[in-house]
Amino acid sequence: MGNQADRVEDRRAFFRILGAAAALGAAGVGLPGCSRASAFPSILTPSQRSEAALAVRIAAARMAFDRGLPIQLANGDETRLPAYAASYSKGLPHDARGFVVPSAYETLLAAVRREEKGAFEAVPLAGPRRLVNPMAGAAFDLQGPDSHACAIAPAPRFDSPEQAAEAVELYWMALARDVPFAAYTADPIIAAASTELSALSDCRAPKDAGLVTPATLFRGSTAGDRAGPFLSQFLLRDAPFGALTISQKMRTVVPGVDYLTDYPSWLAAQNGAAVPPYPTDPVPRYIRSLRDLAEWVHVDALHEAYFNACLYLFSIEAPFDPGNPYVASATQDGFGTFGPPHVLALVTEVATRALKAVWYQKWYVHRRARPEEFGGRVHLHVTGQEVFPLHPELLSSAALAEVFSGHGSYLLPQAYPEGCPLHPAYGAGHATVAGACVTILKAWFDGRHVLPSPVVPSADGTLLLPYGGPEPLTVSGELDKLAANISLGRSAAGIHWRTDYLASLFLGEAIALAILEEQRLTYEESPSFTLTRFDGTTVTV
Repeated sequence: MGNQADRVEDRRAFFRILGAAAALGAAGVGLPGCSRASAFPSILTPSQRSEAALAVRIAAARMAFDRGLPIQLANGDETRLPAYAASYSKGLPHDARGFVVPSAYETLLAAVRREEKGAFEAVPLAGPRRLVNPMAGAAFDLQGPDSHACAIAPAPRFDSPEQAAEAVELYWMALARDVPFAAYTADPIIAAASTELSALSDCRAPKDAGLVTPATLFRGSTAGDRAGPFLSQFLLRDAPFGALTISQKMRTVVPGVDYLTDYPSWLAAQNGAAVPPYPTDPVPRYIRSLRDLAEWVHVDALHEAYFNACLYLFSIEAPFDPGNPYVASATQDGFGTFGPPHVLALVTEVATRALKAVWYQKWYVHRRARPEEFGGRVHLHVTGQEVFPLHPELLSSAALAEVFSGHGSYLLPQAYPEGCPLHPAYGAGHATVAGACVTILKAWFDGRHVLPSPVVPSADGTLLLPYGGPEPLTVSGELDKLAANISLGRSAAGIHWRTDYLASLFLGEAIALAILEEQRLTYEESPSFTLTRFDGTTVTV
């Protein structure tokens, strides 16, 4: 039997649970068999504990329910353009010009409307590659917002200057794949890309004094993205994993090899051709170029970069956020709650929640064409075989002319032999997972902490060299940069748009914040995490 102080605290703990359950009032749900008068024992009886656990679960569900449902809006290109020319259709049968067979696409639309596995089994495929998991977008979840309760803004329209600017950026990324990050300040391709992107009317890439520069080119949109080297420290520093060490030297690919640059191979990919093998570099290297980064995100486990970042932060004893309830404790450390096992599990756990939400956006709302498909429309238009409402800034771009000079077509060169995966572009799975996982890490660790001894890769990627820049590289800034590196690495491969990255980053962030909010109901401790969001504002959970 505890002393009087213990009994008082036990009563307070139980009333906190009852307080959480107060959210159930509108639903008429209470704690059966647990009146306030019966809540005074020094410990909860098994029955009371069971009822309290039920109340917490229902309170979390009520919290998610009360967030409401947004209006889901696409950009209208699916019906605005004929022959579904602006919509994702890879893997379905296409005619000789690369247009999807209308009846096949309409079968896909019918399956989307039904949200049933059997309906997708009726979608005709042209080759051995199969659609990637459209039913994930129909799944329910027990934590965080329902997939249908999340929304992202309509993607840029096919004929818009913003879409043109994104396409020009992708053509320049393809041309710059083999330029080492160490050479960006002096390389002529980087200079030409910066100059052309600066001149476009609606380029939303990061700028310095209104201009895209070699220091901002191909970077993300946060303040952390602009500080220091191109690559996040979390992609360069080894991560201790128990008795093992995760080396950041990677198996990469050979330079100068691009794919789907001729129309027959491009058309075969649209029809779901089998994935061919491709040559790799026998020398392990640190990520030194966009091509290396594109290959890293070709074969990664989606939460991998953030799990490694978490391990590295533990290895340097990076401080937890001051709102962690054990930071100020004189007698306790966190472990199963608010300690290493908790955050290591949570940073991976949010990934699958993020994927369900973005898969709903991909398949059931937007169905945006991949850049690879868009490049096929550009090629047909410029060569006079078809007419599409393409913005003149794209058609007159130096990047497009340079790609034609090198490959003899206007197709967007792909870094992967198979091109893009068999799911639509918008939003992006990697970017949504990045937004969710990075948000968890920014909540857990003190974002102001400065990372020690920053490094950069050598031009050949075989060594790490000291970084001597003046900017302090903070945990929060380098985590934001990590999210952008991973997300835009998919753009470097030619398979995603810049808006796929940015919209999805915020989607993942919202999912992670909602999960943190709901999980507060389950703790006896009282955490209060403060972090800087991707838009630069501060939020406390």
